[in-house]
Amino acid sequence: MDQYPKDIFTENDDIDPYTLDNLGPLSGMAGVWRAFGGEDIAPKADGPDKSIFSERFELQPIDPQSNGPQLFYGLRYHQQVLKRGENGLFHDQIGYWLWEPATDTVIMTLSIPRGQTAMAIGKAKPDAKTFQLTARRGETVNGVCSNPFLEHAFRTEEFRIDITKHDDGSWSYDQTTFLKVLGQDALFEHRDHNRLKLIAKAKPNRAALKADAEKKRLAKKASRESVDA
Repeated sequence: MDQYPKDIFTENDDIDPYTLDNLGPLSGMAGVWRAFGGEDIAPKADGPDKSIFSERFELQPIDPQSNGPQLFYGLRYHQQVLKRGENGLFHDQIGYWLWEPATDTVIMTLSIPRGQTAMAIGKAKPDAKTFQLTARRGETVNGVCSNPFLEHAFRTEEFRIDITKHDDGSWSYDQTTFLKVLGQDALFEHRDHNRLKLIAKAKPNRAALKADAEKKRLAKKASRESVDA
């Protein structure tokens, strides 16, 4: 791919350790978020079933990640969804949101304890307020992998998620999973959407904390030297 250099081994030695300052379109999404009134439309034997849910969505910055010359800044996330009237988690999901500045690429990985993983990819400018990511069954760079039962009975053909960042600091998602349900001719559009509000700020990533500690050490050293002089 011509957007990458011929040298695929040498890593960038001038990397900004402050992930929160380098998230591009993911800026403003770090932290701990809560939301109520989300809507889920899922397939059932007698037709679509609509559920209302609340959720907690935590996104914390990770240290910059390199694949040779490729560089990512990102957020590790954990999404926990509770359906109204139930005690156990309705949905539990973990993964990463990644931003590649060199190619204006956003990646989301996901894994759920139903035996399914996916990686969705999209393009966005650093200051984008809205962007879309997609994953498709059979693709090798933005694909979907399911356990044998899901592949047999509720096969995911495509996953799509749209993100919108709002002027009040909240952000929302609208996602659709296109399912081939056993015995049904048409694809079922399994939809989820919600709008999240911040309840706690993100913690700085480890490399950022180390950089701050080094700055303080050097400042103290400079102060002592000026006094001695």
